[in-house]
Amino acid sequence: MARTRKHKKQDRPFFDDLSPHTKQAIGAVLFAVLGTFFILSSLGYAGPAGNLTHRALNYLFGYGFVLAPVICLLYVYVLMRPRDDERVSLAKIIGVALLFFSSLGLFSLAGEQAGGIAGMALEAPLTFLLGGITTGIILAAFALIAIFLTFDIGLGSPFAFLKREDATEEDDDDIAALESELSQVVDDASDSEAEEPEEEVTPRKKLGERMGLRKSGDFMVTSFVGSYAPPPLSLLKKDRGKAQVGDVKANANIIKRTLKNFGIDVEMDEVSIGPTVTRYALKPAEGVRISKIVGLQNNLELALAASPVRIEAPIPGKSLVGIEVPNITKATVGLAPLLTSPDYTDSPKPLLVALGRDITGRAHFANVAKMPHVLIAGTTGSGKSATIHALVVSLLFRNSPEQLRFIMIDPKRVELTLYNDIPHLLTPVITEAKKAILSLKWAIKEMERRYDILQADKVRDIGSYHENIYNPAKAKFEKNGSPEEDKDALPEPLPHIVIVMDELADLMQAYPRELEASIVRLAQMSRAVGIHLILATQRPSVNVITGLIKANVPSRIALQVASQVDSRTILDQVGAEKLLGAGDMLFLSGELAKPQRLQSAFISEEELKDVVNYLKDQSEAQVLDAIDLDADNKHGGDAFFGAMVDDEDGDDLYEDARIAVIEAGKASTSYIQRKLRVGYSRAARLMDLLEERGVIGPADGSKPREIIDQGSSDGMSNDDDE
Repeated sequence: MARTRKHKKQDRPFFDDLSPHTKQAIGAVLFAVLGTFFILSSLGYAGPAGNLTHRALNYLFGYGFVLAPVICLLYVYVLMRPRDDERVSLAKIIGVALLFFSSLGLFSLAGEQAGGIAGMALEAPLTFLLGGITTGIILAAFALIAIFLTFDIGLGSPFAFLKREDATEEDDDDIAALESELSQVVDDASDSEAEEPEEEVTPRKKLGERMGLRKSGDFMVTSFVGSYAPPPLSLLKKDRGKAQVGDVKANANIIKRTLKNFGIDVEMDEVSIGPTVTRYALKPAEGVRISKIVGLQNNLELALAASPVRIEAPIPGKSLVGIEVPNITKATVGLAPLLTSPDYTDSPKPLLVALGRDITGRAHFANVAKMPHVLIAGTTGSGKSATIHALVVSLLFRNSPEQLRFIMIDPKRVELTLYNDIPHLLTPVITEAKKAILSLKWAIKEMERRYDILQADKVRDIGSYHENIYNPAKAKFEKNGSPEEDKDALPEPLPHIVIVMDELADLMQAYPRELEASIVRLAQMSRAVGIHLILATQRPSVNVITGLIKANVPSRIALQVASQVDSRTILDQVGAEKLLGAGDMLFLSGELAKPQRLQSAFISEEELKDVVNYLKDQSEAQVLDAIDLDADNKHGGDAFFGAMVDDEDGDDLYEDARIAVIEAGKASTSYIQRKLRVGYSRAARLMDLLEERGVIGPADGSKPREIIDQGSSDGMSNDDDE
């Protein structure tokens, strides 16, 4: 074995270990030195060797010897010009040589000795066969073709260059130009709430063509309840930094050699460079078991001096195995470029969110309406909060408060509380576990109420409701110019509701049964009525992410976790423990057979505050009425924020019981029995109603119940200003 390895090492060419870029740099330096030598020799500053070289060039090329340094500089240009591929184009090399020899022929045609021996050898036969004029035309044509090959240009390139300068000036303002386009998304989304893309009947044009986009960027999205202008994209930052991957060719050789040492023959295939990792794709020889390659993960980490290395076997849709190696320097994915992508701006889906970029650098998006709920798990520093912010901000850029509302639950009190006072919130950010349970119960009641509306109107989901019921009635109202007081006669708009819960583990410790039951109920039934869950936790244990929750939340985002056990809990497979943190994630949905590795977009606290402050300023001028969940329901079951229970579920003594517990500052079944002189069953029922309607908190063992609502007989408490 030792002799065999030694023999192979001796037979390996010296340049095999060099990357194409290194070889090209060496060649460029040599040509630059040679060109400089030719110039100095013509001036008499290169010594005897230079003088001899000058006489030889003058004899061979005549006056064309002045082109020798120019040709050398052209080869330097060809070798050093930045390209997407790694190899030097053969067409450019041929182009430089063709330019040189066609020029010698033209020199020789102008004078007998002007092109030297080489020029005469090329020009004389052509002149004898075709004549001087035809020969000149042919040689000039070849010189022009050589210029096209060398510089990769065409006849219109000078004019294209001028246009490219104008385009560059316009590109500097690309974000500002697309702000007005994004504002059209909101209005378009309100007119087409359908979740499924296959439900669309007519093809959709680009936003600017479809909505008559104004170039001034001052277009305000007009909705039925007022006007809403999405935040400007100038508030968000672009991608920052550039990924450095090291020597790609050397790494590929190391991978191939390491596997060869263990008896595994592979052929290296494509290399994909992403913002966080670089994937080296390889094709195993026939008869090689994939498990053998996966088992060599630690050996590859040792050989590449990189950790952690993740092996994807096979790559979905390809007969290749992927070796994912961390980049030396990561690139930060900004949210602004994702929100200016045509996949985002041209999409009719109102709940489209930006996930990040994959290993090839391509932007990826997901439709929350099709998820329809998502679980996010990751340790501290894994980028969990930044991922949540990217999802929320993506929704804020597409939807007005009329189209989308949020319920945000943040027991940690530091992440989601930044969103307080934006017009999209149903209630101030909830930080108490008891109120979080009440908010989920309110969502269940709202879900049931919406199903009653869909049943009465004989439609299948919220998209069909808006398309067939609400939008036609709204269009008719606006067309006829009906008076403002007739607005209440219109069908009720049903905006999407997204419930964001930042730390599931804290709530699960306080109220495990109530929380699990509420989440499962919503996850099972709420998709059709436009209610969606975004659940996040730092600790993806089976006590937090139970089997029932996993079964009803099909979409998962796994950031870096501590162990394989945690990875299996969130993804049902290993892999998340090999992630790099800082937004490096595996995304799994019902449409994907295997998790997809993405780099989440990063939004800084400064960017987030700018967006929130802009929305707060918008809310001050909003025509949309302020939302007060403590207020009495003035419109009965048809109001958007109706009571948590229907009137027929009430009790004649409910109002007396509510006043009694508020005045006493305490609530118990025995107290209501004594105060209202009723039996135990009715008193217990009144206690249940008080809890469901947010007047009192849930039972907490032997402790007295907390009085939450100090002055409302309906709805969920919203008194967070104490």
